Amino acid sequence: MSELLTWIERTIEKRKEVILDANEKIWSYAELPYEERKSARLLCDILRSEGFEVEEGAADIPTSFVAVYKAGEGKPVAGILGEFDALWGLSQEAGCPKRSPMAKGGSGHGCGHNCLGTGALGAALAVKDYLKENEKSGTVIYYGCAAEEGAGAKQFMARAGLFNGVDFVYTWHPASRNEVQQTCSVAIMGANFEFFGRAAHAGGSPHLGRSALDAAELMSVGVNYLREHMIDKARIHYAYVDAGGTAPNVVQDHSKVKYEVRAPKVSQMKELFERVVKVAKGAAMMTETEMKYEITMAFSDYVPNDTLAEIATECMMEVGAPGWEDSDYELAKAFLESYDPVTLETIKAGIRETYGPENLERILERPLDSQVHPYIEGKHQYESGSTDVGDVGYAVPTLNLNVATCCIGNVGHTWQMTAQAGSVLGQKGLLTAAKALALSVIRTMESPQVVEAARKEFVKRTGGVYHCPLPDEVNPPVGRY
Repeated sequence: MSELLTWIERTIEKRKEVILDANEKIWSYAELPYEERKSARLLCDILRSEGFEVEEGAADIPTSFVAVYKAGEGKPVAGILGEFDALWGLSQEAGCPKRSPMAKGGSGHGCGHNCLGTGALGAALAVKDYLKENEKSGTVIYYGCAAEEGAGAKQFMARAGLFNGVDFVYTWHPASRNEVQQTCSVAIMGANFEFFGRAAHAGGSPHLGRSALDAAELMSVGVNYLREHMIDKARIHYAYVDAGGTAPNVVQDHSKVKYEVRAPKVSQMKELFERVVKVAKGAAMMTETEMKYEITMAFSDYVPNDTLAEIATECMMEVGAPGWEDSDYELAKAFLESYDPVTLETIKAGIRETYGPENLERILERPLDSQVHPYIEGKHQYESGSTDVGDVGYAVPTLNLNVATCCIGNVGHTWQMTAQAGSVLGQKGLLTAAKALALSVIRTMESPQVVEAARKEFVKRTGGVYHCPLPDEVNPPVGRY
């Protein structure tokens, strides 16, 4: 173990009580996107007490913030991303592998963002201490990013220029594997489509009505036909927000449906979105209704920076996996076995494919990742998920690390993930992530050639100029998403 890692481990251990206390509180708050007031306030208070200059309300989002610690001349500049929002309906007792909501219909950290935000906090504090104690020049910025599960914050923050002048950014995410993320996320755009018709008596004078609900349903039919004629990696999702009322004997004069369009690249996403808009216009024409739409969110695709990945992989290998004990394996096994039989069979198939069929039984007995997996440069396959971290990657060289906080095979956005994020598994994972992030940031700050190479790779891929996927007139939909 290097002297630097020994120092980082000692520093994180010194901060352990503060970090884990913040993690437990944010997990218990379980605040939804754009409503993370207590979570953001807690993090801001801790960072201020540690000497960071904190600007709240970043990019006109009340629960986003930027916390800056500058030492010496302030160069190089490193960013660390933190998230802290929860998901609706995933309330669950911490560490409990049987369905047991804390509050019926309540929210829960089904993606582990409580761990994400506090693990990033631990890293930022360690980097700050390193700069201060060693009288080094540099700046570390903790970005408090709201609403990743909603309409996002990072694209608005990037559009506002909050990543200008930053040399590189690291972040992490709770996961079932320990690795530098090698896969790419896809771009996404979401919008609300509203139809306006004319009410009438559905039995007595239906010919006088113009049904907005019919328009919404015809849009669904049209989009379903469109699915056959789009690229394999694209996705279109929808949900009815307003079906126009509950009276079947009234022709519905209004309706609203929310659509989200995904594709690997921003350009592909925008092209597919325009086709969805044309379908909506056609549905309005067929029903003689009026249609308007409002774009509410858009994320760029995320692509790992290979230069940063090389140094971060070395750091993760040096830090190692979380130090699991027999009781941790037993808890993870109980969570794995909590899935229904169909889901569990799918999980087993994934384990066979990823780890080899010969390892299935061993993993089922001890389903926690106990190693750090290598990163293969240039092997960037797209997954169908999306994140606003992609927009940071279009503004500055960016890299995401994955650290295990849950059982192998875990399904995200579930009550199982909420329970694990509030358990000892989440705690050990986030502390490991804090060490890996801190080591990666410091090593990168002290390697000017890596910073320069990461920048060149970034410019080659993006052109070096950030273009927000959202139209300029679209503002953060705080209170409206």
